[in-house]
Amino acid sequence: MDYVKLGRTGLDVSALCLGCMTYGVPERGTHPWSLPEEQSRPFLKKAVELGINFFDTANVYSDGTSEEIVGRALKELLPRDEVVIATKVFNRMHKGPNGAGLSRKAIMQEIDNSLRRLGTDYVDLYQIHRFDYHTPIEETLEALNDVVKAGKARYIGASSMYAWQFATMLSTQKANGWARFVSMQNYVNLLYREEEREMLPLCAAEGIGVIPWSPMARGRLTRPWATATARSETDDFGKTLYVASEEADREVVNVVAAIANERGVPMARVALAWVLSKDVITAPIVGASKPHHLDDAVAALSFHLSPDEIARLEAPYIPHRVMGFS
Repeated sequence: MDYVKLGRTGLDVSALCLGCMTYGVPERGTHPWSLPEEQSRPFLKKAVELGINFFDTANVYSDGTSEEIVGRALKELLPRDEVVIATKVFNRMHKGPNGAGLSRKAIMQEIDNSLRRLGTDYVDLYQIHRFDYHTPIEETLEALNDVVKAGKARYIGASSMYAWQFATMLSTQKANGWARFVSMQNYVNLLYREEEREMLPLCAAEGIGVIPWSPMARGRLTRPWATATARSETDDFGKTLYVASEEADREVVNVVAAIANERGVPMARVALAWVLSKDVITAPIVGASKPHHLDDAVAALSFHLSPDEIARLEAPYIPHRVMGFS
């Protein structure tokens, strides 16, 4: 396993991050395809054995049960100082006023709830899951700064939003001397490359670590185009990400399949290797629900695409409307 610095920090993270949305009580929340604790633990154990030290979850995943499962497993698998735990805040956690968003009240109550579920005194990376249009950014950023100063989070990060929003938040943090975002968790893969226009250059210029979610397009880049899975048929959010450009997207998948066949490797390795080929990328967030998923992901770290192969993979792409921000 390779280890890299997260942005301009001194924090060492594995070059792959295990996304833990897959692990949680299926009956809780909106992920009926998630794996309960007994089925989740082997994947967390294998990730540790492969050298992964970076784990990403969120308060909203399976109504908090993802944090509970991940927290219990990691406590048994690694000393706390050896693991990097990331979680997120923004989405609705209870009915009524103040049950969601990035107000000071929501942030302060949700960091404590996340720490309780994770069974730890602090998280290494606390991320805002989305941009909150209904709360002044100064309120959000000062609250996050206070979370860091209280020792409840070592670093803070952000997730999918417009580059101008992220730039405004970074400049506000600098002007007030508040804790600065060190990472951006955004949507980057061969089927969605709109982040290359503004966000990725901004992150490169500002020294922000990039930890993209769904680098294999929720599995669409790992199998023939027409193949469906239990997750693809029940993943309501995923369906909103692929509603246009079907012909071009299909051709991208076909090229991934062709190169995988030529090189004698799984399609997942080709798709992930393309993400890893971008210098601005720090650590893609990969999911694992089958035994070979982690092996394929780790193998991609040493699998290099030629300039010609990269050009072939990128050629069919056409501009997409902005997606993944809500």
